[in-house]
Amino acid sequence: MKRSLITGNLITLLVALALLSLSLTGTAFSQAPLYDPTAHAMYTVLPPHSYAPNAVPAVPGVQLQQWTFDWTSSFDGEKFSTVIVGTDPSKTNTTTTVNVGIIPIKMVYGSSNGNMTFDPNAAGEFGSMSTTQMINGSVIFKPLVDYVQGGTDLGKTQYEDAYQRGDFWGSVKKNTNYHLMLKTLIAPEQTFNVPASEGNVISTSLAPDPVGTANINWFDEQLQAVMSKYSCSVRKEPCIGPNVLPLFVTYNVYLTSGGCCIGGYHSANSGAPGGQTYSYSTSVAQFANGRAAFSQDVGALAHELGEWIMDPFTENSSPCPSNGILEVGDPLENGPNFGDYPYTVNGFTYHPQDLVFITWFGAPASTSLDVWNGTTTDVVTFQNEVLNVCQTR
Repeated sequence: MKRSLITGNLITLLVALALLSLSLTGTAFSQAPLYDPTAHAMYTVLPPHSYAPNAVPAVPGVQLQQWTFDWTSSFDGEKFSTVIVGTDPSKTNTTTTVNVGIIPIKMVYGSSNGNMTFDPNAAGEFGSMSTTQMINGSVIFKPLVDYVQGGTDLGKTQYEDAYQRGDFWGSVKKNTNYHLMLKTLIAPEQTFNVPASEGNVISTSLAPDPVGTANINWFDEQLQAVMSKYSCSVRKEPCIGPNVLPLFVTYNVYLTSGGCCIGGYHSANSGAPGGQTYSYSTSVAQFANGRAAFSQDVGALAHELGEWIMDPFTENSSPCPSNGILEVGDPLENGPNFGDYPYTVNGFTYHPQDLVFITWFGAPASTSLDVWNGTTTDVVTFQNEVLNVCQTR
């Protein structure tokens, strides 16, 4: 995840040319949307920021539950103080619960840029489920799987909690009641009408169906307006405050920044400890032949929530030249199947992405899960991918 604050109209020229070549009738394309051969899988992150006049008002005395992990990297000997969501597993033996507000975003493209609507609340997008239903009932938010990683039982729990328990297994194997759980509330759906200057409908090898695109800066401005509208400083609960993660979700939509395709990002409107954090993930339809789509079902969601937990304010520095801040999904996003691992539950297969442990950044090996199939080893990812410290394959 490359950290940058992106400016200007950065939709690719190739995508923009679709406006000249498409003939639209009714509510669908009369011909296939223009194919983008330059599309590639990527995630990004925006540093703490806000967009006037939609900046989210401050909520005094309320902040995200967080703790600080002090460590020294074996990569270069540099010392770090890393702010992480939850409580210190070396000092607490309890469950921390963070409220997550799932905010579905309907993306509407008019006659000049695609004549299509992508609605995460529409039924039948994932089996009989809508995208919103699939996400809310998924392994990300429900304790549906007993995560036994190389013989180490991390518990039947949510995916991100299992990851976090493995990430700090050196402490959690003693404080076995330690958990970080995410409790969801589904908020009212919001509708974004995408201007032709900010997005289009294209086809790409990354997804089985046509996808909508939107410039990330324009999209983020819309998110700021929604957060401002539902801020706890202007309305009573349920509302958005720093102790709640607003999670924006779309269906079959990628964001753009000088090109397509961004599957998700997270950010904050100011830094620790009192900033308002937020996150965005898309959910892309699965290929019928089992081929991996980029950001399929919960792939992007697992990536972004893992990174939000380990770097909620996008301010945690990293010693790794290829990863300037502590983003735990990036080293795996371009791996086989985009780093996704399948879990089939109740007849549906979810594909959360693997995540690196903090040991990949050079934290002491004793910090994270260190026994795989009965052998003590330097485990640096949740799924035991073979990576070197501060390096991908």
